[in-house]
Amino acid sequence: MNTIVVYCLIFIILLAAELIYFRLADHYNIIDKPNERSSHTRVTLRGGGIVIFVGAWVWAAFFGMKGHEVFLAALTIIATVSFIDDIGEVRYRIRLLLHFTAMLMLFWQWGILSWSLWTQVLIGVIVCAGIINAFNFMDGINGITGAYSLSVIIPLYIINQQHPFVPDSLFVVTAIAVVVFLLFNFRVKARCFCGDVGAVSVAFIIVYMIGTLIFKTGDLSYIILLAVYGVDSLLTIVHRLALHEFIFYPHRKHAYQLMANELKIPHLVVSAFYAGLQLLISLGLIFVFSRHDVYALAVLVLLSAAYVVFKKKYYHLHEEYLRSIGELK
Repeated sequence: MNTIVVYCLIFIILLAAELIYFRLADHYNIIDKPNERSSHTRVTLRGGGIVIFVGAWVWAAFFGMKGHEVFLAALTIIATVSFIDDIGEVRYRIRLLLHFTAMLMLFWQWGILSWSLWTQVLIGVIVCAGIINAFNFMDGINGITGAYSLSVIIPLYIINQQHPFVPDSLFVVTAIAVVVFLLFNFRVKARCFCGDVGAVSVAFIIVYMIGTLIFKTGDLSYIILLAVYGVDSLLTIVHRLALHEFIFYPHRKHAYQLMANELKIPHLVVSAFYAGLQLLISLGLIFVFSRHDVYALAVLVLLSAAYVVFKKKYYHLHEEYLRSIGELK
């Protein structure tokens, strides 16, 4: 069967799967109710990003899973516990244990799970867990998770043409699944939100892609493909620690949240800005600068400086909001 026809068929299958999920979510009341921490104001279906997890198994069904069995099993574990958390509640320790298990399976897939490398594995697990949680925490406004994911997947696909590290089909099918989700999320009034299952699934797939690339090339600079999310997430954690806040408590202190909530910039504009900036940075790494290490350092320094300047100028607006709801004197 022609490859384009196969991809079109996969698009139809995933679109149908998403619509079926909407019926089930509506029937079983799987919804997201806004609260004072939310950036949205309407009751919306939760977990629409499950199509990304489904897409991984559709990819395996059409193109085979040989060589990727452990990755798919780990993805299933982490997506399942995330979906259960979407529709109910999973104890923090259980969720942490299953996330840790999935991470170790990923390192097994990469062939580096060894007692002799335990320090590298530990650091790697922390980094991977941080990336996955960053995607989950940053999933707060319409379109941002899907658009940003595409801005990472597209450069990875381009790199794969130069230095093959995973099948092209995995990039394409994952992108198709993300596009299907965006059809219902990249809207002024979203029909669904990604949910933990979607954000965690796409983050896990991207971690697998980037990790495989780094281990095959030995170039750590490719982590810059996640620079925008990384700087926002890490510096927001630092900011919250400086404020003596519990970092796992819901909040609205990310730079994108200030843009959307306090500055009233439309959600889709903010999402497009984050995705566009990341895509521009990634294309610069691929096509413009040969010294990846120097480029990565320069990007991280500039993004960090921009974050600090932005927060210094506009964070007082968030403090005014907190006073208005009685959380700050």
